[in-house]
Amino acid sequence: MKNYRPLPVGIDDFRDIIEKGYYYVDKTLFIRELLDKKGAVNLFARPRRFGKTLNMSMLQYFFEDARKDDGAKQDNSFLFEGMNIIKTGDRYLAHMGQYPVISLSLLSAKQPAFGMAYHMLVRQIADEYRRHSFILKSSRMVGCADRYNEIMAEQADRNQMNDSLKFLSYCLESYYGKKVIILLDEYDTPMQEAYVNGYWEELMVFTRNLFHASFKTNPYMERAVMTGITQISKESVFS
Repeated sequence: MKNYRPLPVGIDDFRDIIEKGYYYVDKTLFIRELLDKKGAVNLFARPRRFGKTLNMSMLQYFFEDARKDDGAKQDNSFLFEGMNIIKTGDRYLAHMGQYPVISLSLLSAKQPAFGMAYHMLVRQIADEYRRHSFILKSSRMVGCADRYNEIMAEQADRNQMNDSLKFLSYCLESYYGKKVIILLDEYDTPMQEAYVNGYWEELMVFTRNLFHASFKTNPYMERAVMTGITQISKESVFS
C-alpha cells in the first residue's frame, strides 16, 4: 500500500511521530485555541488515552526556544510543515520557538507510599533542571548556581523544593529574557494514588505549596497548561 503509515501505538512524542512518518491526526489548532484563551493557567481534564501527553509534547516543540546541551539553538519549526497551525498567520506563528519551557509529567509519582512518591517528584524536577543546565555557563547565573546545583543533584531540602519550579522559572527568565511556559502533564496522578494508599495529607501539603508557588505567585511565568483526568468543580486547582 503506497500511502500506508504505521499507527503510533504507545508513542507520545510529537517529534518521533513526525520524523518517523507515523499516522498523525492534525491537532495543531489546539495551539491557536490556547493562545486565544489568554488564560494564565489552563487545565485540560480528559479521559485516559485521549492524547493529552502527545498534545503537551506538541506544545513544547511549538513554543520552546529549544537548545542543545551546549546551549546552541535548535530549530524545530520543520516539525510543523504542512500542519494547520502554519496556515493561521503571523499572529500565531510569532510565538513559535520563542519561550523557555518547563515540561514535567507527574506519572512516575504514582507510588504506594509518600516517601517513594516524593522521591520521584524530586527526580522529575531535577531532570528538568538538568535539561536546562547549560544556562549555568552564563554570567547571569552567578547568584543562582549553588541552589540550582543542589536541586539538580536531588539534595535540596523540602523548603527549597516547595518553590523549585518558581526558582527555575526565575533562572530561565534571567537567561532568555522572556517569561516561561510551564507544561504539567498528569497533574492529578500522584493525588489519586495518595488517596488510595492513605498518604493524602502528606502529599497535599507538598503539592499545594509547589502548585501555589509555580502557578499562582510566579511573576516569571507567561502561561501554564496542566492536564489530567480529574475535573475540578467548586474548588481552585491550588486548594
